[in-house]
Amino acid sequence: MKKVVIIALSILVVLLIVGNLYWFQKVNEMTASTGSGETSAETRLEYNEILNACRSNTITDAVKKIKPSVVSVNVITTTIGSRYVRPFDHPFFGFLEPYRKEDESIGSGVIIDQDGHIITNSHVVEEATSIKVRLNDGREYSAELIGVDTINDIAIIKIDGKKLPVATLGASDDLIIGEWAIAVGNPYALVIKASKPSVSVGVISALERNFVQNSDGKIYKKMIQTDAAINPGNSGGPLVNILGEVIGINTFIFSESGGSIGIGFALPIDRVKKIAYELINYGEIRKRRFGFLVQDITKDIMQYLGLKSIDGVIVSSVEKTGPAGKAGLKPGDIILKIDNMPVKSAKDANLAVSDVTIGEQIELEVLRGKKTQKLIIVTEEYK
Repeated sequence: MKKVVIIALSILVVLLIVGNLYWFQKVNEMTASTGSGETSAETRLEYNEILNACRSNTITDAVKKIKPSVVSVNVITTTIGSRYVRPFDHPFFGFLEPYRKEDESIGSGVIIDQDGHIITNSHVVEEATSIKVRLNDGREYSAELIGVDTINDIAIIKIDGKKLPVATLGASDDLIIGEWAIAVGNPYALVIKASKPSVSVGVISALERNFVQNSDGKIYKKMIQTDAAINPGNSGGPLVNILGEVIGINTFIFSESGGSIGIGFALPIDRVKKIAYELINYGEIRKRRFGFLVQDITKDIMQYLGLKSIDGVIVSSVEKTGPAGKAGLKPGDIILKIDNMPVKSAKDANLAVSDVTIGEQIELEVLRGKKTQKLIIVTEEYK
């Protein structure tokens, strides 16, 4: 598949170069034919059309395709505080009174269907008391929060509108390191008061970037790394390929200053689509049942079992009638990999299954005694 994509991109680049050379030749011919005299209105019009054709490329075409479906998400959060009041300006007489404090923040989102469902990050809309969505064409709607997955940092909000521009969702399982990536969103829209999204261009810098659970409880798995600038306000906006298809949702950056330094991360769209399906159809991520528990392998356990290292996790219990029991997993088994992802600790195991949905299969590579084997577990809904 990757070879086909590379060949297709190579052909596309050649066609662009040949096309541009053709138009430049046309411009030179027209310029030479006019000599030093004045050009006619018809000639100038044709000249301008040729120049405009030279300015267009695959990136501008992709931006034109995705831009209408990218929205600005304006959020109001309300907190109740208290302040000390001295009604008579007396140093020994006063009291605490409650007051409401409203904070405004902004993020981005992308419309994914004609029903008005919009994907954004959960950290954009968490604890919101009011959500307003502004479209590229200036239309503004109040949004309803449909569902939030705080662990995977995805939220679905919904607006009621007609003839909504809808993004095309692509795939993220066949991305190529080095291919073009376009980040679209509304950085600093509160400052410049603009509804139209801005665009930054870069490449896919790396794939399969995994981060353990952070202090907010969020788990970031198989993240797409890009050097396309992602700034405050870009969170929740789409990362797009040169076909104008959404391949990721821009989520966070590494930065000491708060601005982009070329290390940004996006949630892969294949993962986001599964989460969006759960949130739209059930309003939440349904609880999953795997039917087993694990624990880290300590040096004592390693020595007792005669293992070569502490890598992997040991199965501490298995529900006989659960998915793991049906698959043949047993207490004392050592899990080395989950879906080909190396497991060195219980945190790695949690990361590996963080986006598994009901009815989906996971493959375990298990060490039992001196032999390794593979087991397939079909996830069930926990009831």
